[in-house]
Amino acid sequence: MGQKVTNFFNIDALEQGISRTLGEGITTRIFPGQQAMISVVRIEPNARGAIHRHSQEQWGVMIEGSVIRIQDSEEIAVEKGDFWCSPGGIEHGIIGGPDGAIILDIFSPPRPEYTKPGRGFAATDCDDS
Repeated sequence: MGQKVTNFFNIDALEQGISRTLGEGITTRIFPGQQAMISVVRIEPNARGAIHRHSQEQWGVMIEGSVIRIQDSEEIAVEKGDFWCSPGGIEHGIIGGPDGAIILDIFSPPRPEYTKPGRGFAATDCDDS
């Protein structure tokens, strides 16, 4: 296979990547690499992602829409063009804005539990939401 097939992708091509449902109204397509992993997250309006943590560093880039990012118990409004870092081990979660959102998450190192389809954040849940 050539480079175009194995290493080039499109954010709107829903058939690409590893599909995962993170929670009600929150889905992702995951693209694992050797040293990092990208997750294209789609959040429906007002959907809530469970507060959780994992050992990997996570960067997020707001591509479309808006959310409330909950990080280390602080609620932060995030809109298109914003990006952020969640250090490994820090508690975090998300609430979709009124129009939903598309977020590009980057993990380093890759999260092994995200290398196959599944459900949930596959991390340490910090609450019951």
